[in-house]
Amino acid sequence: MRIVVTNCNTTRAMTEEIVRGARDAASPGTTVTGLTPAWGPESAEGWLDSYLSAAAVLDGLRTYEEPYDAVVMAGFGEHGREGARELLDVPVVDITEAAAHLACLLGRRYGVVTTLDRARGQIEDSLHAAGIAQHCAAVVGTGLGVLELGDEERTTRAFLAAAERARDAGAEVLVLGCAGMTGLQRAVGEKLGMPVVDGVAAAVRLAESLVGLGLTTSRVGGYAKPLPKARTWGTGPGGPPPSE
Repeated sequence: MRIVVTNCNTTRAMTEEIVRGARDAASPGTTVTGLTPAWGPESAEGWLDSYLSAAAVLDGLRTYEEPYDAVVMAGFGEHGREGARELLDVPVVDITEAAAHLACLLGRRYGVVTTLDRARGQIEDSLHAAGIAQHCAAVVGTGLGVLELGDEERTTRAFLAAAERARDAGAEVLVLGCAGMTGLQRAVGEKLGMPVVDGVAAAVRLAESLVGLGLTTSRVGGYAKPLPKARTWGTGPGGPPPSE
């Protein structure tokens, strides 16, 4: 089985970290390949970044030429999953949706611990669109930017402080609210005494399940294939936009 994991930003070091976490979660025999957008923001933090990221990720997926069986979109709360489901003929699993669904199997209410507070609105909207927001007790920011997550000690302290606020709000399960937090669940799970769900790992396992069951996106209704028409795509700095 071959899974492509798409980063939502152009920072290759983060793609590599996400892929490591995805490979740790994958079953034996599953191949995980990372995809970094050729253009877009270096970190997705806010509405503008998110919409740019969505377009860049879709552009990267439409031109990806290697064979694959499923796609994992590793941007927590970022836009683009619906467009990817229209575009691609394989299962598309978003880490936000995957983590929340698994969290609902482990407790009545879950909390999301994310990066900056400005990401909360996008995450809340993403959970509403997926139909699972009613089980979310709180979305809490750590105050750390995406590119600051490399400091493991600082990130762990900030996560634990935010997790306490989520627990006080009624969360029984915690969700890592950024793909860059992948692996943190091992460091904080025992300290919190609560299940901690990593969206990258959850999405990889769900993607494997869909492929194994022979299931993919429905073409009846909302995810019908895009209408045939002329479309112009951006290719990043310095390149002329191709058309289809």
